[in-house]
Amino acid sequence: MTAECLLQEAQEMRETIISDRRYLHTHPGTGFAIKDTVEYVKKELESLGYEPKECGKAGLIALAGGKKPGKVFMIRADMDALPIHEEAEVEFASTNGCMHACGHDMHTAMLLGAARLLKEHEDEIEGTVKLMFQPAEEIFEGSHDMIESGLLDNPKVDAALMIHVMAGMPFPAGTVIVSAPGVSAPAADYFEIKVQGKGCHGSMPNTGIDPLNAAAHILIALQEIHARELAMGDQAVLTIGTMHAGNAANAIPDTATMGGSIRTFDEETRTYLKQRLTEVSEGIAQSFRAKAEVTFGSGCPTLVNDKDVSLSVEKYVKELLGEGKAFSVAQLNALGGGGTSSKAAGSEDFAYVSQEVPSIMLALAAGQPEKGYQYPQHHPMVKFDEDALAGGSAVYAYTAMRWLEEHH
Repeated sequence: MTAECLLQEAQEMRETIISDRRYLHTHPGTGFAIKDTVEYVKKELESLGYEPKECGKAGLIALAGGKKPGKVFMIRADMDALPIHEEAEVEFASTNGCMHACGHDMHTAMLLGAARLLKEHEDEIEGTVKLMFQPAEEIFEGSHDMIESGLLDNPKVDAALMIHVMAGMPFPAGTVIVSAPGVSAPAADYFEIKVQGKGCHGSMPNTGIDPLNAAAHILIALQEIHARELAMGDQAVLTIGTMHAGNAANAIPDTATMGGSIRTFDEETRTYLKQRLTEVSEGIAQSFRAKAEVTFGSGCPTLVNDKDVSLSVEKYVKELLGEGKAFSVAQLNALGGGGTSSKAAGSEDFAYVSQEVPSIMLALAAGQPEKGYQYPQHHPMVKFDEDALAGGSAVYAYTAMRWLEEHH
């Protein structure tokens, strides 16, 4: 198998990959509730001769190769959408109130394309390629759930790769950017702050304890942590995204609830922020005679890119796509790529995999702003360039086969 031949084979199945993507786009689900997607992926894999196995609440795994002894390389696609009503002007728009606004339908379709390529070249695989189809990435629970259910065992995974499409990038569709060694996606923690007051009539505030007043002061006080307690190099974001209280304009409610998230690039800062979030919330509430309870929900650690895997994969994608469509972050920086960095603000629950086995995250350009792809990920009008699909499938398959070949 040559890189040129594999890329050509991927281009020949372009319409099939697009068809898969559009079906998945019109049948989105969120979290673990992705029954239509799982059934479609399972059916397609079985039609190719795979024996997909359920893994966790809604995950699927399948194996390619295994006819020759060798190591195991895993390639991953996430399958879940977001609870966003689609406003993008595409003929295959979702109508069920959910939307693939992060491009996970692209990932799933590309991995199905890779499954076809790998099946065609199964006798050439120097080891085993494990296909990981994952639910619940957007809520940072799917990867961990699959790991807990044996994802990385039987056979044991030696290295792993993920691809994420990116809209609004100033690169031709299909351009790949290989993350630099080290952290490329921050840890994430979701939290809720419940402020307990004492409800009363709006005309007699002295007879109650106003939780909204306390919550408002907590909201403002939390900004002090970043402004005065973190060093300039401590990259972190603390966001309050929701605030709910009361139903009547002439009544002081009993409770007020705020929800938010923390993003950090190292565990020490992560621990400190969580501690201070709790202390500030409880202390401010108490000063207003209320009580605050902070609870932390789902989250994920930092995504760490392995140095050896990063260097190997950079070489493979350049073999496949050519120097003009494959770059390392260091290259882009040297070329004056606008201060391009591996570090993205969005968290990624493939991080759980990266904490267990050597891993790499690739960014795949899927929409230039000047070509009408100006909206960012998670926007109700975001669109992705389907010209990236065939190349993405080839990248999945080729990097896996080449890594196994070189590490045989």
